[in-house]
Amino acid sequence: MFTALIAEDSKPILRNIKALLQSTDLPIRVAATASNGEEALEYIRQQPVDILLTDIRMPKMDGLALIEQAKRIYPQLKVVLISGYNDFEYTRKALNLQVFDYLLKPVERHQLLEVMERIIVQLNERQVSDTEMFQDILDAYFRTEMRLGPDFHDQAKIPLVLRKQPFTPGSDSWRQEFLQECLTKAYAPHACWVFPTHTPQQFLVLVNISIKEKYPSAFDCMDSTRRHLLAHGVHASIGGQLQPVEPGKLTEYYRKVSRLLNEQLSIASPLLLDAGDQISLGMPGNGDMEKLAGSFAEMIRQRQKERFALKLSEQLMKWQSGNIRIAELVRFISVMTDTFSTLLSEQDPWNKLKLAEKSKLLIENDSYADFCKGLLDWAEQCFEMLQAQNRKSGYELFQQIDGFVQMNMYSHVSITDLALKFHVSPSYISRIIKRYSQSTFVHYYMQLKIKEACRLMEAKPDMKIKEVSDALSFSDQHYFSKVFKEYAGCSPTEYKEHTFKA
Repeated sequence: MFTALIAEDSKPILRNIKALLQSTDLPIRVAATASNGEEALEYIRQQPVDILLTDIRMPKMDGLALIEQAKRIYPQLKVVLISGYNDFEYTRKALNLQVFDYLLKPVERHQLLEVMERIIVQLNERQVSDTEMFQDILDAYFRTEMRLGPDFHDQAKIPLVLRKQPFTPGSDSWRQEFLQECLTKAYAPHACWVFPTHTPQQFLVLVNISIKEKYPSAFDCMDSTRRHLLAHGVHASIGGQLQPVEPGKLTEYYRKVSRLLNEQLSIASPLLLDAGDQISLGMPGNGDMEKLAGSFAEMIRQRQKERFALKLSEQLMKWQSGNIRIAELVRFISVMTDTFSTLLSEQDPWNKLKLAEKSKLLIENDSYADFCKGLLDWAEQCFEMLQAQNRKSGYELFQQIDGFVQMNMYSHVSITDLALKFHVSPSYISRIIKRYSQSTFVHYYMQLKIKEACRLMEAKPDMKIKEVSDALSFSDQHYFSKVFKEYAGCSPTEYKEHTFKA
C-alpha cells in the first residue's frame, strides 16, 4: 500500500480528489490532506509519503515552493500537479522540478486513474530495486529467501545497525527471528524489519519513520533499543540516525556506520553512535601498538615461547583496564597470525588459512576472560607447531645452510646473512648449527674455511699464503695464519712444507 498527501486550499476540490482516490482499487491510501503548502511540508517532514498531489496556488506556501522543498526531503517523491487553464507558466516551471504529471481542474476520475496507474507501475519497479539494494549488505541465503510485503513500502525507513558487544554472553540470541520478535515489541505500534548482514553478529534494522513520534532524538531511540535488548539478554552496540535514508544510498550508509563501529567499538563499554553527527576518523593509528605488536612478533621469530606467554598475560590485563578498542586488538592478533603463518607456511601452505580462521573466532568469545585464555592457548598451539616443524625440518635446514656456506666459501658469510637467506632469526641459525655440527657458528665456519685452505695449498703448491688468505676473504694474512694454526695445529707455511715433503 502506497501513501498519498493532497495539498489543496479549496475544500470542495480537495474532497473530490480524496473521494476519487478512495473509490479506486489502486493500492493507495490517503495519509493526510493539507490546505496550504506549509502544512503539507510539515507533514512530509514528519512522515514522508510516496505521492504528493498539490495545487499550484495556495496561501502561505505555493505549490512550486512545496515541491522544491519536499523533493529535498524525499527525492523519490512522486508529484502530481493540480493546475487551472491559466496556470501554464507555473506548470512549465513545475515540470523543471521533475513533477511526474499534472491534472487540470476540475479533476476527472479517468484522468486521475490513468496518472495514478502509471505512478503505481514506477513505484512497483522501485520496490524491485529496493530489494536489490540489499545485495551488498545482507547475508546471501537470507536475501534469496527474503520476501518483503507491501507494507514495507508504506513509509520511509529509519536505519539502525546492531552489533554484538564484544566479550558478552548471549551469542545464541543473535538470531534474526529472536531479534525481530524482540524489536517488534519494543517499537510497537511502529513496524520494523531486522536483516542479518554479511558480518557475523551484525544486523541492519529498518524502522518506519513514524518511530520519530516515540523518540525525540537518535540517542533516545538507540538507548531505549539497547535497554530493551539487554532485558532480553542481548548485549548490543548500536549505530544509527533518526532520519530516513534513500534506498539508493542505503549501502553507502551501512558501510559508513559499520566503519564507525569498527573504529570506535571497545572491549568494555557499549557504544551508541549517532551516525548523523559522526565522521570517519580512520582506524586508530596507535604507534605504541605498532611497536608492541612488533616486539611480540620478534619473540615469535626468536621462538621465545615462555617469554611470549608471560608478556602477553601481562598485556592482556593492561588492555582490560585501559578499555582497548577492538580495532587495535584485531590488528595485534593479525600481526601475530601473519608472523606465525609466515614461519609455518613453507612446510604447510594451508597453515596461514587455518591460523587466520582460528584467530578470527577469538574475538567472538562470550567473555574477555575466555578471549584471554583462547588467545594464550592459540599462541601455545602455534609455538608447538613451530617446534614440531623445527624437529622435522631442522636437519633439512642445516643441510641447506651447509650447502650455501660451501657454495660461498670464497666470500664472507655472516650469521645475519644466513638468517636473511633462510627467513629465520640469527639465534635460530645458531641453534641449528650447534645441534647438527656440535660447534658454534664461528667454529663451524672457520673449520670449513681452513679445510678449504688446506685443499688449495695441496692442489696449488705455488700459491702464496697471502693469495690463499685473500681468496678465502680473510681480512689479512696475519689473521689467517693465526686462525689456521688454531684449527690445523700448525702454521700455513709449516703445512705447505709438510705437504711438499710428503
